Amino acid sequence: MTKLLVDSLQTTTDELRRQDASSGSGTLADTARAHLQLMLGLMKRGSYDEPTGRQLATVIADTAIQAGWFTFDAGAQGEAQRIFLGALRAAHVSGDPRLQAGALSYIAIHGYSTGDPGAAVSAARTARQISRSRDAPFLQAMLLTRQARGHARLNEGDRALAALDEAQHLCEEGSGEDDPPWLYWINTGEILGQRGSCYLDLGRPAEAAAAFAAARGVLKRDETRTHAQFLSRAAMAQMRAGDADAGCSTGQEVLSLVDGIHSARLDEHLHLMLLEARRFVSTAPARSFLERGREIMKERTDT
Repeated sequence: MTKLLVDSLQTTTDELRRQDASSGSGTLADTARAHLQLMLGLMKRGSYDEPTGRQLATVIADTAIQAGWFTFDAGAQGEAQRIFLGALRAAHVSGDPRLQAGALSYIAIHGYSTGDPGAAVSAARTARQISRSRDAPFLQAMLLTRQARGHARLNEGDRALAALDEAQHLCEEGSGEDDPPWLYWINTGEILGQRGSCYLDLGRPAEAAAAFAAARGVLKRDETRTHAQFLSRAAMAQMRAGDADAGCSTGQEVLSLVDGIHSARLDEHLHLMLLEARRFVSTAPARSFLERGREIMKERTDT
């Protein structure tokens, strides 16, 4: 096995990651798992020197993390957790603490998304400790946002906001020499968006809406799935803060983005956003929004 072949395998993993941010994981999970199985077979039966084997282990760990994420985003939470734990073992074999931190960051997402926010806080803290010796402020900032989401779900507002403040400070430092290339998406807009999500979980919708509004100016818009999910939370914050017209207007933007995106997590966000709008059904903007939303959700269920 040659380094060129392993580089090609990494390129495939990177492309799957980019497609997920744009169009969701619904069509990618099976492909990623097959890609992972191919590499595991090469690791078991292939012939390679030690440096190439170490590189292959690194790509396997990265791919396992992505396969777990795609599986989770597609709605298979139990299977995703098993893949994440396998990814953590592969990351340990690779010897790269940044990949171990990456696997733990997704275990944290799994925790705060499935009713175990304490596990999210623990996973994020462990990841920060593992990777602390590296010059990777972006990585530390990302892990702090995961920790903050866990604290917010635990209603630990002061701890959540302190973690976000530290994340913002680290992000403003710029990337470090050891920040991993797969963390290309972290920026101040991401931190602000996570702040908005924490405020939502803490029952502070006006502050959430302000944070989301600040994030809109700096978040990337070419990653359509990610942008749609962010806007759905922004719409919920506006509606919970009592601004139904703004919330329905933002919601209409979300509905214009979702065609062709396959993501169970996005569908859950759409459902919650539309549920929020029902409180304002007496207004014309909400009725129009809900009618269009019902049509789109039916189409997504039927496909």
